[in-house]
Amino acid sequence: MQHAETVIIGAGPAGLACAAALQQVGLSAIVLEKSDKIAASWRKHYDRLHLHTLRKQSGLPGLPMPAGFPRYPARDQVIAYLEDFARHHRIAPRFGTPATRVTRPDKWLVETPGEDFAADNVIVASGIAGWPQRAGWPGRDSFAGRLLHSSEYANAQPFAGKRVLVVGFGNSGGEIAMDLANAGIDVSVSVRSPVNILPRELFGMSMMNWAILQRPLPYRLVDALNTPLLRLVIGDLAKLGLRKSPKGPLAQIIEDRKIPVLDIGTVDLIRQGKIKISSGVERLEGTQVEFADGMTGQFDAIIEATGYRPDLRSLLPDHLDALDASFGPKTCGRSTAYAGLFFCGHIPVATGQLREIGIEARRIASLIRLRK
Repeated sequence: MQHAETVIIGAGPAGLACAAALQQVGLSAIVLEKSDKIAASWRKHYDRLHLHTLRKQSGLPGLPMPAGFPRYPARDQVIAYLEDFARHHRIAPRFGTPATRVTRPDKWLVETPGEDFAADNVIVASGIAGWPQRAGWPGRDSFAGRLLHSSEYANAQPFAGKRVLVVGFGNSGGEIAMDLANAGIDVSVSVRSPVNILPRELFGMSMMNWAILQRPLPYRLVDALNTPLLRLVIGDLAKLGLRKSPKGPLAQIIEDRKIPVLDIGTVDLIRQGKIKISSGVERLEGTQVEFADGMTGQFDAIIEATGYRPDLRSLLPDHLDALDASFGPKTCGRSTAYAGLFFCGHIPVATGQLREIGIEARRIASLIRLRK
């Protein structure tokens, strides 16, 4: 068994940020990563993905993103930055070392298939992308076409000449539908629930900056103030075949931990008829999809943009009260009910996920230094 001041689970942005922040206050950590590369989840995202947050505000502790990156960096640029970040801070994760269970018989004990680790502190920074959520439609097993989760989608090329249904209208669903439509593919989006749609920029300023400026105000007041502006920019969602959420965008983030759709072109493609809107999926049979409004359609492929649902129960079997009803952490970037147990990067925010990860990492490092 190896002993450590802190064990960090995950070598994505949150894990790397925590390791660097600990270095900056004179502390050390061992970083465990189940895959064989840094930023494994980022490498699985679709090709066209760009950050929705600004380069200048997306750097992690101790190393800004390169000035040569565009305003909204691309997926491969983010991966390159994270690799450079690890080299810059001399962070050497233990690759191929998945944490299977965290308990506390005396110190924190982090179990892996090989060596176990005893630590004063544990930071769970594994993110959410390891738990794709899939639908349980009747007839799912009978579907005669290709059925895949958005985490398995790379680009439009394999779908040329196909009829494609994207299920779910979050950011992944909206962007994948746009990617397919821009490639001339017949694409529909199944939308079951009411939505919030925001422009990526409003009057030349990123929505992240708007959120930072308005953060001191009560979030429901912010939603009320922004509603007329958003309606002016986005228009009437009902005319697009969509229902507006009864909650405002900030209420949706804070209360439901769900990020609104940040539009970078999908809405115009819906208006042009290049992306069709359908109601929720009820059942599948062969290549036929039956929708909640009674309509049916024939599709060659279904892409489930149904998000992720992290489940940390098996990792923390003795500390379930640190988890919420969805089995993700109740709190991130702060002390939990258990001394020395922290989470970083798990909870969505309006002010930019990478920016928030940096803030959380620094706060966790300060809390751990105070524990010494």
